[in-house]
Amino acid sequence: MEAAPLFSFGVIADIQYADAEDGYDFAGYRRRYYRQSLNLLRDAVEAWATERPPLAFVLQLGDSIDGLNARSGEAEGALEQVLAALRRLPVPVHHAWGNHELYNFSRARLVHTGLNSRPAGTMASPPVRDCQAYHFSPAARFRVVVLDTYDLSILGREPDSPHYQESLRLLRQKNPNDNLNSPAGLKEPRFVEFNGGFSQAQLDWFNEVLKFSDENQEKVVVMGHLPIHPDASDRVCLAWNYEDALSVIHSHQCVVCFLAGHLHDGGYCLDSHGVHHLTLEGVIETPPESNAFGTIYVYEDKMILKGRGRISDRVMHF
Repeated sequence: MEAAPLFSFGVIADIQYADAEDGYDFAGYRRRYYRQSLNLLRDAVEAWATERPPLAFVLQLGDSIDGLNARSGEAEGALEQVLAALRRLPVPVHHAWGNHELYNFSRARLVHTGLNSRPAGTMASPPVRDCQAYHFSPAARFRVVVLDTYDLSILGREPDSPHYQESLRLLRQKNPNDNLNSPAGLKEPRFVEFNGGFSQAQLDWFNEVLKFSDENQEKVVVMGHLPIHPDASDRVCLAWNYEDALSVIHSHQCVVCFLAGHLHDGGYCLDSHGVHHLTLEGVIETPPESNAFGTIYVYEDKMILKGRGRISDRVMHF
């Protein structure tokens, strides 16, 4: 009989809840189940709560509520519904911030909501003052790093801030379209407003965290809203400077897996350095009779994903 896992954790992405009738994606042909997504989240929570041994934590990979809420003035209420569902779990939930959080709230406001899961304390001190990256160790010789994939972005920042200016400059340099959300005609179609990237300060910090993990023989799981490998995404839904994040990861031995959301179809690849890149299918485009969440069981030499609904089972060796 197989040894018990060292620990396990839940994963879910792109809930995008709004109290609204079903709609469609930007292209107008992918159905989005806004109201139903909250029920799917509640079903996920119920399933996770029955896991024995209990989960160590849950990763919510971003886009917890939909941008529609900003237009209807429902952002606070929608977020409260999602957080209330997650509060029924007796374990911590770690949140990545996605573009839809930033359509609804400024970064300055998000820090004061339940979506700020960054722990207080020096070990997890942020790379720079308003970056949401942090790390924690759920078990001996394992570490989880939460990256802020909208650290470089024009979303959620004050237009007069240096970060905003730098991000807008980069975006306009790569995207001449009037509509900065349009990838039409771009050589690098990821340079759109609904994506973002990593500041140099965050990358330097990430490098130091991985150096520490290498030195202490830790295995590291990294999570962020945006995928960072083209083979686990399409050409549009990638972090702006994904290559920079990959080169940090590839200069160390410790990273075993990168978990992302954003691309509602999901994706997967094992890269040239043996790192698993898993992009989770989004709850928002999941029909009411299905679901899209999973539990990952961590062993010394592998992680086993038990998926529900649209998310398939997977064994990831390392």
